[in-house]
Amino acid sequence: MATPARFPDAYQPDGGGANLADILERVLDKGIVIAGDIRINLLDIELLTIKLRLVVASIDKAKEMGIDWWEDDPSLSTGARRRELARENDELKARVAALEASRAAEEATPAARREAVTAEESKDGEDR
Repeated sequence: MATPARFPDAYQPDGGGANLADILERVLDKGIVIAGDIRINLLDIELLTIKLRLVVASIDKAKEMGIDWWEDDPSLSTGARRRELARENDELKARVAALEASRAAEEATPAARREAVTAEESKDGEDR
C-alpha cells in the first residue's frame, strides 16, 4: 500500500509544488508586513521599547501603498540630490542678498549722517 507524500516535492516537473521563485514572485506582488515590538521592563519600569516594522514588496506595490521614501533620499536618488542642492543654493542666495542689503544699509547710514552733520554745520555758519 502506497501512502501519499505529506509535502509535495518542490522540484516536480508537473508543477505540484511551489519553488522559491514562485514564492518570491507572490510575496513581491502582494507584499508582506512583519511587525513586532520589543519591550524591556525592570520592576514595571519601561527601560527600552523597540518597534520593528518590515515591509517586503516590489517597488510598484510599495508605490501603490504610498511608500516612496527612496525617491526623496539624496543618498539613493540623483533627483533628490539635485532638489536638495537647488534648495540649498536658493537658501544661500537669499542669505547673500540679505547680507548685501544689510551692508548697503550700514554704508548708507554713515553717509547720511555725514550729510546731516555737514548741513547742520553750514546752517550754524550761516546763522552766525
